[in-house]
Amino acid sequence: MEKKLYLSDTNKIIGGVCGGIGEYLGIDPTVIRLIWAALSVGTAFVGGVVLYIIAMFIIPRRS
Repeated sequence: MEKKLYLSDTNKIIGGVCGGIGEYLGIDPTVIRLIWAALSVGTAFVGGVVLYIIAMFIIPRRS
């Protein structure tokens, strides 16, 4: 069966992006959130926030 990336409905804090990526990769979503936060701090939050918003609109919800 083919794996697909979806926004998470169960592991979400804001939009389900990190939860969905964690489920897709088989990694705890908390690890994804920590990596995302570290990258966001490194870009003065602008890069991480913009990428998160874009991902919320690009990654589909499970139907």
